[in-house]
Amino acid sequence: MTDEQLNAEIRDANLTYLMLAQNLIRKDKAAALFRLGVSEESADLLATLSAAQMLKIASGAMLLCRFRMDDDMVWRLLTNHSASKVDNDATTKLHASILMAGRFAEAL
Repeated sequence: MTDEQLNAEIRDANLTYLMLAQNLIRKDKAAALFRLGVSEESADLLATLSAAQMLKIASGAMLLCRFRMDDDMVWRLLTNHSASKVDNDATTKLHASILMAGRFAEAL
């Protein structure tokens, strides 16, 4: 993959992320804050961006979204690759969601 192709992929991912974030915020701001892991101020700004502004922001060489799972426990729960594997996938995903929600609350 060339640098030009990589930058185009990053731009597409950024634009998709910004459009999704804006739609989530406009639909249900409280849920969007949790799902996106952004502050209320950032959400307010994202909700007001024009298409041209989103395209300009998306065109940078840096990926705007990032993984929110910063530790092995959450990754193991989401991928269900732990030594004590749990058969109930819904339970492990719920546990991971609870852990991430707690970390989101701590960040606020």
